[in-house]
Amino acid sequence: MAFINERNKEINCKIVYYGPPRCGKSTSLRFLCSEIKKDTKGELISLTSEDDRTLYFDFVPFTLGKIGDYTVRLHLYTVPGEVAYEANRKIISKGVDGVVFVADSQLERIESNLASITELKSILDHEGVDIKEIPFVIQYNKRDMPNAAPIAELKKLLNKFGAPDFETVAKTGVGVFETFQTISKQVLIDLKKAYS
Repeated sequence: MAFINERNKEINCKIVYYGPPRCGKSTSLRFLCSEIKKDTKGELISLTSEDDRTLYFDFVPFTLGKIGDYTVRLHLYTVPGEVAYEANRKIISKGVDGVVFVADSQLERIESNLASITELKSILDHEGVDIKEIPFVIQYNKRDMPNAAPIAELKKLLNKFGAPDFETVAKTGVGVFETFQTISKQVLIDLKKAYS
C-alpha cells in the first residue's frame, strides 16, 4: 500500500523483486542502478554474504516524477531466496504495491521457481492481497544459459494468469529495463486509480 507523506508531498510505493536463490534479483537491481540517471535514484544498499548472496535485502529508491503536487518515489527491494530466510521474505513483502517475479530459466531450477511463486502467493494471500489484482510482472532470467527451459514451458508453469512477462539476461541487462518500465507503469496506473 502506497505511503503518502503529506508534509514532503511524496507518494512512496514499494516494488519487490521476488524469486528463488541466485535467480538474478540483485543483478537486475544493480543493472538498473547503472542505467538510470543519478539525480533520479538513491544509493543501492545491499546486505550480502561473502559469496554475494543476499542476506536480508537489496534496496534502492527511484524518483519517477509527479502526480499532481506529489513526487512519486519507487522503493525497489529484493528478497533473499534461500529457504532459511522465509521470515525475511514475509517482512519485506508487507505493504507491497507491485512484484517482479524473477524466474531462473535453467531446467534444473523449475522446481525452485514453482516453490518460490507458491510461497509468494501464500505470503500475499496472508496479507489479503490477490496476486492477480496487484501490479505483477515476470522476468524469465538467464535466457542465455545452454540449459534454459523452453519459454513456452516456463510461461505455462509460472504465468497462469497472463501477467506481462519478459525474457532477460540480468548480467548484461537484456530485458531488465523493459521489466522495470512495465512494473512502474502498472504501479502508476494503480496509484492514479486510487487517488483520482
